[in-house]
Amino acid sequence: MSRTLPKRPPRVGRAEPPHALTARLFLLAYDPAKGRLTNRSKLGKALRAAALIDLQLRGNLADDNDRPKVVAKAPPPTDDILAGILAEISAIGPRKWRTWIDRRQRKIVRDVRDELARTQLIKVEPHRILGIFPADRITIRHPLVRRQLLQRTTDVLRPSRLVTRVDLRDASLAVLASTADFRTIISKESGRRHKDRLAQLAVRVGPVPAALKKSIQASAASAAG
Repeated sequence: MSRTLPKRPPRVGRAEPPHALTARLFLLAYDPAKGRLTNRSKLGKALRAAALIDLQLRGNLADDNDRPKVVAKAPPPTDDILAGILAEISAIGPRKWRTWIDRRQRKIVRDVRDELARTQLIKVEPHRILGIFPADRITIRHPLVRRQLLQRTTDVLRPSRLVTRVDLRDASLAVLASTADFRTIISKESGRRHKDRLAQLAVRVGPVPAALKKSIQASAASAAG
């Protein structure tokens, strides 16, 4: 008589960290201990800032008197989110960096979430808070990917690494996390301890982190007033 063996749970294939800074920041903003995204009020701004930095690093945007300037000779981005923001800037014309951080914040959160779900790095399930309010429950499918990204991001703070040798993509995430106070990435203590180094890294990253800081401060002042 044959013996029926218990079914094994399906294996989750190995995944690679996403290339886009928006996707990386979204994953890092997720708190595994709480099972949800943290600091949601600043996430949209931070993701917009990440996209602008990505476009700069790709050569699609350059700083022109504290405004992004479209570089026509650069290859267009294949990432839909980056392509959409670049099209916005091309259509509307020169505006301060902060203007582009403040635009369409909810949309970019939704777009990045949907892209991560499509590539199966996260799972999104609808549910209701208190059985009434509709919401999305997010689960990271590959916790190792997030741990790898977190290690790379926090590694840029090590004093033994020359600021000029740090990978700019990793530096950008650290600076954005510190600016937006994402403590799932840079703790309050770590941010205070590495304040000078983060400031040096911000100089390398360019004008976007300063614009993000102004945008966050303006929103806080508006809410307080």
